[in-house]
Amino acid sequence: MAEDQGDPHNPDPNRRDFIHIAAGAAAVGAAGMMAWPLINSMNPAADTLALASIEFDMSKVQEGQQVVIKWQGKPVFVRYRTAAEIQAAVSTPLSSLKDPKADADRVKAGHQQYLVLLGNCTHLGCIPTFGTGDFGGWFCPCHGSHYDTSGRIRKGPAPLNLVVPEYAYLSDTRIKIG
Repeated sequence: MAEDQGDPHNPDPNRRDFIHIAAGAAAVGAAGMMAWPLINSMNPAADTLALASIEFDMSKVQEGQQVVIKWQGKPVFVRYRTAAEIQAAVSTPLSSLKDPKADADRVKAGHQQYLVLLGNCTHLGCIPTFGTGDFGGWFCPCHGSHYDTSGRIRKGPAPLNLVVPEYAYLSDTRIKIG
């Protein structure tokens, strides 16, 4: 006797597979639609994206002076170093540094008098002050980290040098950070 296709005890296996695949695809689509708002909320806000890069006129900074500007909600130190500060940074032996980086790697070629740094201590994010450290650079009053005239950690709990943000010279006196 031939099998009856309408028998409820023997449903069509192809139809059952299609229903399982369609239900699985619908579930994946629904999960994606529910997850999208959560993932999209993790993107930066429009006001933050507007500050993704800024331009700064370096001619506003006089020799021996530091200017603090705000970029992406963080302080940025723009320092016009004196010849003595540059000499102190260049002559420091790398073996004496906790995070050894040459001064030439922290400034742009041809513009070694200008130093651009993020103004957050690499220990816990406090804002260091200039000129009060043991090495002529910055001192973090929160936990006692001392940085030299190139922003390199010399003493204290900070594990790394002050961060040099990504920046480029647009002209001899104008830079773009970010």
